[in-house]
Amino acid sequence: MMQSSTSTNSTRPVRTRIAPSPTGFPHVGTAYIALFNLAFAKAHGGEFILRIEDTDQTRSTEQSEKMILDALRWVGLDWAEGPDIGGPHAPYRQSERSDIYKKHAEQLIENDHAFRCFCTSEELDAMRAAQMANGETPRYDGRCAHLAPEKTAQLVSEGKPHVIRMRVPTEGVCQVHDMLRGTVEIPWTQVDMQVLLKTDGMPTYHLANVVDDHLMDISHVLRGEEWLNSAPKHQLLYEYFGWEMPVLCHMPLLRNPDKSKLSKRKNPTSITYYRDAGVLPEALLNYLGRMGYSMPDEAEQFTLEEMIASFDIQRVSLGGPIFDIEKLNWLNAEWLRALTPEELKNKILDWASNSDKLTAIAAAIQPRIELLSDAVNWGGFYFQNLPNINAESFTHKSLTPEQITEMLQLALWQLETLPTWSEENIYATLKGLAAHLDIKMRDFMAPFFIAIAGSTSSTPVMNSMAIIGADMTLTRLRHAVDVLGGLGKKKLKKLEKQAAELPDFCLLNNLEAE
Repeated sequence: MMQSSTSTNSTRPVRTRIAPSPTGFPHVGTAYIALFNLAFAKAHGGEFILRIEDTDQTRSTEQSEKMILDALRWVGLDWAEGPDIGGPHAPYRQSERSDIYKKHAEQLIENDHAFRCFCTSEELDAMRAAQMANGETPRYDGRCAHLAPEKTAQLVSEGKPHVIRMRVPTEGVCQVHDMLRGTVEIPWTQVDMQVLLKTDGMPTYHLANVVDDHLMDISHVLRGEEWLNSAPKHQLLYEYFGWEMPVLCHMPLLRNPDKSKLSKRKNPTSITYYRDAGVLPEALLNYLGRMGYSMPDEAEQFTLEEMIASFDIQRVSLGGPIFDIEKLNWLNAEWLRALTPEELKNKILDWASNSDKLTAIAAAIQPRIELLSDAVNWGGFYFQNLPNINAESFTHKSLTPEQITEMLQLALWQLETLPTWSEENIYATLKGLAAHLDIKMRDFMAPFFIAIAGSTSSTPVMNSMAIIGADMTLTRLRHAVDVLGGLGKKKLKKLEKQAAELPDFCLLNNLEAE
């Protein structure tokens, strides 16, 4: 009976890392995990580094990478090595390290710790369907794990597409040692034969994560608790390679006030939203530092340096920390009130003087103003957090409140999935949705003026949405839906089904343009 375990102690120099995937907007959860990695490393005289996990080439973008790096730096975090500054373990983008992963995957095969799997997606779907029909947990059944070497060589020579999977014990338990939880036992029967290298030659997270952490001398891995169930796979890979495993610490996930996992469908989750709303970087970092953690003196307001000076990972509570915007706003107010008037003036100027945004706002309001003072009336809503609106604000001669609520909700879901936030894509989405709902564009757009600008008398609303950005636009649309009373569970479920059947209006628009 195989039993695998690792120690929580490490005598190596402390090195931690954050490894975001550049597939969207910079998430507050990334800053939260990065903060605790940095604090732990600095408290132990170590180093904190950053690498980019961009193995998902279909979703990863340079724009997202830049936004993430800029946001982490804005909030006050810095790293000793990374893709933007280099370092002795370069390259720091996984997409630039594919040969390294292939070499290690082949090494696992040579030592019989991995095998080539030739199963098609249809075969895998049928396998899972049969397992679910029998009440079993869907997992790979190992049908390619025992192919004769001659058969494997033949299929490879024929160019048969395949992945590389790791071998996993079929009995016993894996003992995972966690800094916060102690020893966690996970039966090997719950661990899948994970794909390590995909058919396109790119690694999955699991192989790349282990190889990179070893080659970059990472001593401690502080990550979200959602990765705890993957720890046996990683632990096994360290054993297969004969490497010392980093000490693990699985941090509690940030939660919405209703205790659900923090989600952009319920709360703004992007760092850039809070920056644009006027939250001070010091306050946001302070608030993230209070997520499941308490200072020895129970102080609520503290700096990064103060957190590092007294940092103790054992003070992290495993209860899911609640990310409450009202409490963040309260803490931000405390920081604001501690400033001198001169300091506050400079903070306001720094916040309002985003050059690109100001230029776009100036271009939008220029045809409408006669005096510079008119800029306040025409451009003020760009700088608001949420417009001052109520249900009566949406009164419309042709649309009922329920219709307006439903179309705003459908638009919200559609806009959340835009690959690139641009006026062109916003226009294609809203125009397509209006046509699909058989509502005249003029009538359809009126509620959006209210939701975004607080008035039907404003600059062109789709241009406004592009200027204020995705996070602020989506937050204002959610606010509008809430102001209108929202939708009941039954109606929401019905609407979700309708939304799932909607076409990709941006794609249709691009095809028509061709």
